[in-house]
Amino acid sequence: MNGLEGSTFDRARRKRTRKRLVARLRDEDTAELLPLDEVARRLRRFEQHYVGIRSIPVEGIVGTVDRGRDFDRGFLPRRPEIRTRWERLERAFPEGSFPPIVAYEVDGSYFLVDGHHRVALAKQRGIEQIDAEVTRLRTRYPLPPNADIGRIIHMEQERTFMEASGLERARPESKIELSRPYGYQELLELVRVHGYHLMKERGRALPDDEIAGDWYDWLYLPLVEAARAAGLPGLLPEATDGDLFLWLHHRWLALFPERGGIDNAELVRVAREDLIGQARPHPLRTATRIAGRGLARGTAAVTARPARPTDRSPGSAD
Repeated sequence: MNGLEGSTFDRARRKRTRKRLVARLRDEDTAELLPLDEVARRLRRFEQHYVGIRSIPVEGIVGTVDRGRDFDRGFLPRRPEIRTRWERLERAFPEGSFPPIVAYEVDGSYFLVDGHHRVALAKQRGIEQIDAEVTRLRTRYPLPPNADIGRIIHMEQERTFMEASGLERARPESKIELSRPYGYQELLELVRVHGYHLMKERGRALPDDEIAGDWYDWLYLPLVEAARAAGLPGLLPEATDGDLFLWLHHRWLALFPERGGIDNAELVRVAREDLIGQARPHPLRTATRIAGRGLARGTAAVTARPARPTDRSPGSAD
């Protein structure tokens, strides 16, 4: 037999191969170990303290300081070169009584500094708890359970929009969810252009939170409510309210040269007819990919608009 008799290494490699095949067939990415530095930066680490040695759940270990190239999120080996050390540890600790690993804790999830092979072996042997020397990190924002780096980036973009726009202060109860993180930058640009025209209208400088509150109350919510009333969520079941707003905003841009500043009811009616007229509309693609058609194009159209009409039509995000 190649390698240690009864070694779990070959079994782990086969399992990783199967996972990669399934992920490829499903057009999914295989899960990666979360990189601690990036997670801590995006969640805004501000404090750490030493906890000591304690027993931690093996399933709670989700990331690493610097060994993401050796193991995937399930601690299956990525490279055959890992075999030698893997089998040496199997011989040294046949009962699984490993010395403590070293890890950072963030909101109950753990990031390894030392002990990656021990954790990989523990998972293959079905060991549920492992001793660890733990240092706890505190971050301004929580780490959600089972989050991948894409989800963490998405949350960061949402927070950045809420803070930079002033909406977090103006309407702290509000929550605008988008299916694609890059849409938040476009929303922020729309709020800022709205502020420019609002200050011209009122003849004075306005704080960010007042601008954001006005945008939310007079532009965002009315258009979302019109979309709901017209049944657009039923036609685009995977789209969030934020997705619908951005999609309708882009529809307004497309219609403006021909129809001018149409109101919410007319915009939603035309958009609904467009959706029904499509042979096989793809909900998520239709509603969310449009947000990624280049912020430069969308921004240029927005900034070139005339002053806001008094009826505050949806297209005049100003």
